[in-house]
Amino acid sequence: MKSDVYSFGVLVLEIISGLRNRDFYETDGAEDLISYAWKLWKDERPLELLNPVLRNDYSRNEVTKCIQLGLLCAQEDPADRPTMATIVLRINRHSAKLLMPKRPAFVFDSRTDGRMQNKGLELDQSTTQSTPSSINEVSITELYPR
Repeated sequence: MKSDVYSFGVLVLEIISGLRNRDFYETDGAEDLISYAWKLWKDERPLELLNPVLRNDYSRNEVTKCIQLGLLCAQEDPADRPTMATIVLRINRHSAKLLMPKRPAFVFDSRTDGRMQNKGLELDQSTTQSTPSSINEVSITELYPR
């Protein structure tokens, strides 16, 4: 059930931005739509996420509430994600107060975060001149979310 809530949050952010999370390109140091939305939220610029097509016809409060709901649905700890009943209640009531979102799951600030860096390791001189895919015959795997 909580994975459905996470997916709903991603869908809300996709609708507001007009961007697909799967096809998201690196923007402003973010690798995916959730990271980008989180960065804008932290920088107190959430409305920059809004699809430019909608910029002339929107309610500032409604869009901000939807972005906040999308980020709440994408929280790292499933216990911090709202239920669908809570989401429906929050969408339908204008006076309903929302919690402030924490850092969502799978947020990466840039493509270089988490990568191993060559810190003075000398490579075996018998290797070819091309860049090695591993150091000391140990595989290096870089993981990125979908």
